[in-house]
Amino acid sequence: MAELAAQGRSPEVLFWVGCAGSFDDRSKRVTRAFVKILQSLKIDFAVLGTEEACTGDPARRAGNEFLFQVQAINNIQVLNGYNIKRMVTTCPHCFNTIKNEYPQLGGNYAVEHHSTFLQRLIDEGRIVLKEGGTFKGRRITYHDSCYLGRVNGVYEAPRAVLAALDADLVEMKRSRAKGLCCGAGGAQMFKEPEPGKKDINVERTDEALNTNADTIAVACPFCMTMMRDGVKAREKESEVAVKDIAELIAERQGL
Repeated sequence: MAELAAQGRSPEVLFWVGCAGSFDDRSKRVTRAFVKILQSLKIDFAVLGTEEACTGDPARRAGNEFLFQVQAINNIQVLNGYNIKRMVTTCPHCFNTIKNEYPQLGGNYAVEHHSTFLQRLIDEGRIVLKEGGTFKGRRITYHDSCYLGRVNGVYEAPRAVLAALDADLVEMKRSRAKGLCCGAGGAQMFKEPEPGKKDINVERTDEALNTNADTIAVACPFCMTMMRDGVKAREKESEVAVKDIAELIAERQGL
C-alpha cells in the first residue's frame, strides 16, 4: 500500500491478511491461494504489509478493552491515512471487528469476507468453473464459522462457492444457525480447554466425519486449526482434508 501511495495510486480493494494469514504456516497457504485468484483475475489490490497489526479481536474477547482500543485506533489511523474505502479479508474475526466494531472508533469501511467476494465473482462470470473436472464425485462438508454465520448472517455465500465446484455438498447434522463452534472463538484459541469429557473441536470433527466427506471446507483460520487438530486426533489425516474455500477454488482453476 505504501508503494502505491507513493505513486499516487489507490487499489480497487485492500486485502486485509490478518495475523493467521501472515504468520501461521497453514494459513499462509490460504493467503497465497486467495492472492493467486486475485492476480489471475487482474484485480487491482494491495496489502498493508508491516503496517498491518492485529485487529484487536482476541484482546477484546479476552476482556482487555484497553489493548483492543490501542490496536484498533492504530489500524484505523493507518487505514484512514491511505483513505481506504473497500476491504476484503479471509478471516471472519477480522471481518467482524473491522465491519462492526471499528465504526465506533472512527473507522468506516466497506468490508467483505472472501466467501461473499468469491461468490460475487462467480455470479458476475469473472470466475468460470466448467462442469466436471477434479471435483466431480467428491464429497465436501462445510463447517460454519461462528463469526461469519451466527454473528453476521453469512451462510449461503460459502455454500454457493462450494456448489460451483461441481462436487457433492453434504451438510452436517448441526449447520447454519445451529452449527457447532469449533472451540476457538472468544480467544479460546490461545488457551487450553477446561477439563471435560470431549474437546469441542473433536466433537465437531466427528460430526464432519459422519458425513463421509473426503474434504472439510472452512472459511476461517481458527476453524482451520481446530478442525485439522480434530482430524489428527481421529487419525484421519490421510483420508480427510481440511481446506479453505479459496484453496478449493484455486485448485479447481489449476492455480
